[in-house]
Amino acid sequence: MAVAAHLMHRRRDAWLWRLLATGASFAVFGIGGVILRVLILPMFALLPGGPLARRRRARAAISRAFHLHVQFMYRTRVLDFRIDGAERLGRPGQLVVANHPSLIDVVFLISQMRDTNCVVKASLWSNPCMHGAVRAAQYISNNGSPEMLEQAANVLRGGETLVMFPEGTRTTPGQPPVFHRGAAAIALRGARTITPVFISVAPTTLTKAEPWYHIPWRRVMVHLRVGDDIDPASFDNAPMPIASRRLNQHLHHLFLQGLDAP
Repeated sequence: MAVAAHLMHRRRDAWLWRLLATGASFAVFGIGGVILRVLILPMFALLPGGPLARRRRARAAISRAFHLHVQFMYRTRVLDFRIDGAERLGRPGQLVVANHPSLIDVVFLISQMRDTNCVVKASLWSNPCMHGAVRAAQYISNNGSPEMLEQAANVLRGGETLVMFPEGTRTTPGQPPVFHRGAAAIALRGARTITPVFISVAPTTLTKAEPWYHIPWRRVMVHLRVGDDIDPASFDNAPMPIASRRLNQHLHHLFLQGLDAP
């Protein structure tokens, strides 16, 4: 049985090429971040328009850069991908919630939306490749403070789209997602609608337990499926702590079911 399992999962599908192409993908991503910071975003800042116009241009540049990066990974055969329902992303006051199986989830999501905000980990503000982009785009730092929750709710009230990963970190391989209540609390405070995005990555790659050079035995398939909208008003008939707990439980069960769907 062990021999059969080994033969089934032996390296194939141009494994060595995918190792080299994955390393190149990381290099291209880092170089692209530096180019955005030192060249493209400063150039955009010189164009006519106020802070809102500069923010929109920065977000559009990041979205386009992420789109090109997805295409680079696809064209070099690092991965295949499929996105269902992307046309329903990017609406005013929309909170997009997604599970987080891999490091590249945010790249795929933001590549589909020209002007969106995003809650990102606080360490990106000191990352030499990314801090210029996250500052110019005015993304929200996931520092866990009550001020962060109110800031996120405010951007939704102001008509922005906001992307969040309610787990707060990447999913442990083989385990179901565990959602924290922050996304639900933000949704109840400011979202016009909540849109779930179910992300599957098979075989697993770029999880917290897998360094980039642990290349899967076959080419990765990334699938994003946009689910049905959820009206946050249907959960606000109770005090906030109870309402956010109910909404969080609803999202958790929804993703447990949705990730098992084809």
